[in-house]
Amino acid sequence: MAPTSQNKEAEVALESGSIYGSYGLERKSNKRSYLMMKRAMDIILAFIGLVVISPAFIVVAIMIKLEDPKGSVFFQQVRVGKHEKTFKMFKFRSMVSNAEELLTNLLEQNEISGAMFKMKDDPRITRIGKFIRKTSIDELPQLWNVIRGDMSLVGPRPALPREVEEYTNYDKLRLRVIPGCTGLWQVGGRNDLSFHEMVQLDLLYIKQRSILFDIKIILKTVKVLLGSKDAF
Repeated sequence: MAPTSQNKEAEVALESGSIYGSYGLERKSNKRSYLMMKRAMDIILAFIGLVVISPAFIVVAIMIKLEDPKGSVFFQQVRVGKHEKTFKMFKFRSMVSNAEELLTNLLEQNEISGAMFKMKDDPRITRIGKFIRKTSIDELPQLWNVIRGDMSLVGPRPALPREVEEYTNYDKLRLRVIPGCTGLWQVGGRNDLSFHEMVQLDLLYIKQRSILFDIKIILKTVKVLLGSKDAF
């Protein structure tokens, strides 16, 4: 398979940030001014986003209920945030109600190496679920997590507790910051990257993050979503 433009960008990013130690990983980015500006940007943009897309929320909620009247509209899942503190992450429900119970029988079909589960043709996904996953609409309720402070607009992907149980000390370095709705992994190849490559991109982000870098990732995320074909 020929490498995509996203894969090439990911390779360049990994090569440029492959040599660094765990010490001083946040030395430049962990400044009070940056954190205050980042938090302000998170609250403002997340609030605007929730207001603008609220009509879409209603439409998606109706579609989910029409397909599965007994199931809930939103799906709450425990995720691991900064310093391994857990929180409940919100998403539109895109799977059958007993999806977690069925996961055990599907783990052997995992299509991504490492401590993470992804399956393109996951039988647990509903019909409306396939659409909102492909367009990443299922992720929009995470804007509420951003306002709450559980997540940021940009940061490492929030991990599942069962994934963190398999983390090495190196992998846990990505848990030093607040997780995000999007990040270098999402715009740099997403499911075409291995778990190890995702960790490297997360650590590269932590090392180089800044307001301008965050804005660049947000804009690239919008571009990726508009042409996304692999959001599963």
